[in-house]
Amino acid sequence: MARTEGSIFKRCGCRNTTTGKLLGAACPRLKRPGGAWSSAHGAWGFQLELPRTDKGARRQARRIGLPGREEALEQLDHTKALLTLAEDDEHTAVQIANLICHTLKTRKHLPTTEEVKQRTTAGAALRVEVPTVAEWLTEWLETKTRLAPATRRSYSGHITNYLTPHLGRVRLDKLQVGHLQAMFEAIEEHNTHIRACRESDDPKVRASVRGQRTVSLSSKHRIRATLRSALTAAIARPDLPVQVNAASHLQLPSCPRVKPMVWTPDRVARYNATGEVPSPVMVWTPEQAADFLDRAGRDRLYALFHLVAMKGLRRGEAVGLQWDAVRLADGQIDIRSQVVQLGWQTLTTTPKSESGRRTITLDATTVDVLKAWRAHQGREHLKAGKAWTDSQMVFTHPDGSPLHPAWVTDLFQRIGHEAGLPPIGLHGLRHGAASNSLAAGVDVKVVSAELGHSTTYFTQDTYQTVFPEVAREAAEATAAMIPLKNRKTTTANSR
Repeated sequence: MARTEGSIFKRCGCRNTTTGKLLGAACPRLKRPGGAWSSAHGAWGFQLELPRTDKGARRQARRIGLPGREEALEQLDHTKALLTLAEDDEHTAVQIANLICHTLKTRKHLPTTEEVKQRTTAGAALRVEVPTVAEWLTEWLETKTRLAPATRRSYSGHITNYLTPHLGRVRLDKLQVGHLQAMFEAIEEHNTHIRACRESDDPKVRASVRGQRTVSLSSKHRIRATLRSALTAAIARPDLPVQVNAASHLQLPSCPRVKPMVWTPDRVARYNATGEVPSPVMVWTPEQAADFLDRAGRDRLYALFHLVAMKGLRRGEAVGLQWDAVRLADGQIDIRSQVVQLGWQTLTTTPKSESGRRTITLDATTVDVLKAWRAHQGREHLKAGKAWTDSQMVFTHPDGSPLHPAWVTDLFQRIGHEAGLPPIGLHGLRHGAASNSLAAGVDVKVVSAELGHSTTYFTQDTYQTVFPEVAREAAEATAAMIPLKNRKTTTANSR
């Protein structure tokens, strides 16, 4: 790849007294009477022909204002050394030339040969500018080609709704913890505004925040996690001068996982009196679950709710279950697919974790329920004839078309209301199945595997003490281990 040798020069800002034109390198004061360069007048510079732009335009690397001849030679040699790193690769040469031009234009120091070599060796683009947070988040998300659709939607929402509006204009390498603190303070201020408007006596004020949601602490943690992941990727990039992950140093209040609570009689009574739901995650007692299934028995999709209540399938796993994954002769189901809801759109995917891809074993009653459902679905197929949609799904509408997850949730809520039961989410049936299994003495490893949890700790920590009678029996059994000879129920007479 041909390169010119370049040159150094000395010039000044003097002008011709007659024409007013700059004298530049022709100024007689640049040299002393003996011919040596004057150290008191003018400044040194260098120039070098660079590879043409992508559009074929010629350009030069040129810098003036250097204090001495040696400095000019050093800068020229350094620029030439950077260009030699291209090793006859035209594309890389153009990238390096772009970097040189931008650096000289912005009057910054040229990068070292090691820095540029590291970037070119790693195959990274030679950026002429450090991107803003918004630019990097967009680029980072585009590189995450293997994200699950729901995860991508979550990341995109965090970026669009919070990170870009609050942090987008900050240059990536200038991002500090203070920027993040200001973002979360602004989010909380908006939360306060929404709550105040909801409590207003003015209908117009209440209407102004209709449909707006406050950002919970758990959502704040997820927003920070998205940014932390993006910044971790930036630090690993040799073309980005990011050295500190500001999101890792930001402190948020701890966000303990919400554990399920059971609808005990006193909680039900309080709910009936005040409408208060004691926890975001509620679970029915076994008797309440039986009441629900008794009412659901009058609905054609009873088998779906029976399966979820007994085996703890997730909603998407139940809706996405296909007949070729069901082995009723063996009493087993292979969980290999799930339906994910993205807005109102749905997508059938595989479970995102290895533990989520599992085989569950059915009890005899559930096998009979599924056999009866298969026969019923067969009759619906015959009745529909050519109008039948061959979706291969276990649970379908009467014409064979797949169920929408949100539609199933609505049906569940309606049946629960008609059964006169306190409210739980459809996922509460799964929580109840887990709690019932542990209460029945099933080994936590078996329960964890059938639920698709990655660790038994999560299963045990979440569900072990949901039912009060289980905790009470454990307490009584522990107390009985101490052989008190004189059991006292009062200390009134003890002196």
